[in-house]
Amino acid sequence: MLIEVCKSKIHRVKVTQAELHYVGSITIDEDLMEASNLIENEKVQIVNINNGERLETYVIKGERGSGMVCLNGPAARKVQVGDIIIIIGYAQMEFEEAKSFKPSLIFPDANNKLT
Repeated sequence: MLIEVCKSKIHRVKVTQAELHYVGSITIDEDLMEASNLIENEKVQIVNINNGERLETYVIKGERGSGMVCLNGPAARKVQVGDIIIIIGYAQMEFEEAKSFKPSLIFPDANNKLT
């Protein structure tokens, strides 16, 4: 039996941009992607702490070291610049494997930098 578990999480990161007229996605600083074990085009869930919105989109690689977290396309309507969000990636795995699996969880600082 396969179950879906949290694989990656970027906890409480600040939205730096929202670009409505762009192909839908979320652009994330490559440093944050790497540290959280997310890859380009991976499906992620976005949870907005400020307004309770939840949505799914896919990851686009942002400039390394920039701190960029930009919601693009229709997702830009679900956030405001400065909102605090959680970005979650999931994986499917066998039940027994999931019992011992350890996700990659990161907790960036107020400027979206790794601490």
